[in-house]
Amino acid sequence: METLNGLKRTHYCGDLRENNINEEVVLMGWVQKKRNLGGLVFVDLRDRSGLCQIIFDTDVNAEAFAKAEKLGSEYVIAVKGKVCERSSKNPNMPTGDIEVFATELRILNESQTPPIYIKDDDNVSEELRLKYRYLDLRKPSMQKTLMLRSKVANIVRNYLTENNFCEIETPFLIKPTPEGARDYLVPSRVNEGKFYALPQSPQLFKQLLMVSGMDRYFQIVKCFRDEDLRADRQPEFTQIDCEMSFVEQEDVMAIMEKMVQTIFKEILNVDVALPLPVMTYAEAMERYGSDKPDTRFGYELTNISDLVENCGFGVFANATKDGMSVRGINVEGKSDEISKKQLSKIEDHAKTYRAKGLAWMRIGANREVTSPIAKFFTEEELTAILDRMNAKEGDLLLFVADKNSVVFDALGQVRLEVARRLNLLDNNEYKMLWVTEFPVFEEDEETGRMVAKHHPFTSPMDEDIEKLEGDDKASLRAKAYDIVINGYEVGGGSVRIFNADVQQKMFKALGFTEEEAREKFGFLLDAFKYGTPPHAGIAFGLDRLVMILAGTTNIKDVIAFPKNQSAVCPMTNAPAVAEEAQLKELNIKVEINK
Repeated sequence: METLNGLKRTHYCGDLRENNINEEVVLMGWVQKKRNLGGLVFVDLRDRSGLCQIIFDTDVNAEAFAKAEKLGSEYVIAVKGKVCERSSKNPNMPTGDIEVFATELRILNESQTPPIYIKDDDNVSEELRLKYRYLDLRKPSMQKTLMLRSKVANIVRNYLTENNFCEIETPFLIKPTPEGARDYLVPSRVNEGKFYALPQSPQLFKQLLMVSGMDRYFQIVKCFRDEDLRADRQPEFTQIDCEMSFVEQEDVMAIMEKMVQTIFKEILNVDVALPLPVMTYAEAMERYGSDKPDTRFGYELTNISDLVENCGFGVFANATKDGMSVRGINVEGKSDEISKKQLSKIEDHAKTYRAKGLAWMRIGANREVTSPIAKFFTEEELTAILDRMNAKEGDLLLFVADKNSVVFDALGQVRLEVARRLNLLDNNEYKMLWVTEFPVFEEDEETGRMVAKHHPFTSPMDEDIEKLEGDDKASLRAKAYDIVINGYEVGGGSVRIFNADVQQKMFKALGFTEEEAREKFGFLLDAFKYGTPPHAGIAFGLDRLVMILAGTTNIKDVIAFPKNQSAVCPMTNAPAVAEEAQLKELNIKVEINK
């Protein structure tokens, strides 16, 4: 193999154009493709900027030509040559008007045949892509996405810096505290038997930075949560984390939606109209069955509980009690586009969200109803349902009956599944809104106890603070706000509790004794004694935001080295068994309960 030996790259492969004709250039990169036509060898040379066609002519340089004949796919080479106008131009390549006649070739490294093709349409399994991620990242689409991510991060840094935010790092080795998801624990060798936690977010530290007078903080930071994975979730993810002093909810929302506006303009040249629409949590759930509604299409939920409480269909009639409901969506004019087989799959989808089933009605001419449940309703009841649902010929009505949490969850997801099957989701359309007034508490379905909807440091609405010590905790509303884009929660934040007494009441409402609160959060309560300003903040999911900007629905596409659905890295085989010597140093013995 040869070395650079002083040879310097002058241009990237994808940057050459007609204005470079007659220039001597030096290019370096990977062999994408080689074609040997006898006296000529054509090579497509690739780097992260794109492709350039190189010609090795035996009459120009016989030595370079002989070496070019030995080139294979993914060989790493350096080429010196002259830029010439291409006789047969390729309009499908940005560099299709030119080619480089090589006068020198250096083979810097050879390559075995790659286990995956270095092209965007390789159709290889995701597991294989992750195993050979360093090859997968050579693909133009992947490199484009990572460069887009880098540009987004720079836009964010510039915007926040211009708005007087100070970038400050917070610790990765912190105290385990109950903030929601499971912590990743790190054993301490020096402090035997004790553990650090990897931060789920810098929440407490950014609040302490407000106590310290830093006024405006931000950080683009890794966070860690040991939770079940899905297409838009990873065990380690990146947040754009922000906190501000002496502000209220509207101040945070105003400055952050301008940041989003700036990002979309600079990345996609999309103009985002401000201010963004605002919808309360209660309205979002009633209309869309979701606190992160996708508003690119309709099919809003309709409550028909009062119309069916005395009907002959027991499933509906029994679901009109307290905390339960019967709701439906009208898939307007699309009945013929959803077959019986598809309807069955949509029902299966609803069942994955705990629905016991999915009732349906097809509306024909003269509003004639075709449905296996139609016989259980009187003509007056059917007419009332169709009127409430605004049903017309060609419509398909879908219903879920259960407790409200199940109805919202299942029917909200059915709404999205129908939209996907009907190709209603345009990735080039961006519908954004704020969702506000979230509940302070929600019920943990496993334990039945009330837990924080966001986290224990979120302030209730001023008029609800007194209710912290009452029994009606479910009615408390939080000064919390999420920014939603196309059905994805891209950012979420809240006004924080900044009074030690109120924070202590919040801990008590969550079931902490004074001793437990002091053990876990004593440092925060102590800090609040020394003059804490009103403060509020927000965290954006950088991965999720870039995913939307890149037009993909898989968060792994925008992370350089992601984990698979089992939280495993197929490339490095992490996590792995620790060596006995390491465990001995930690004085830890591992026993796996089968």
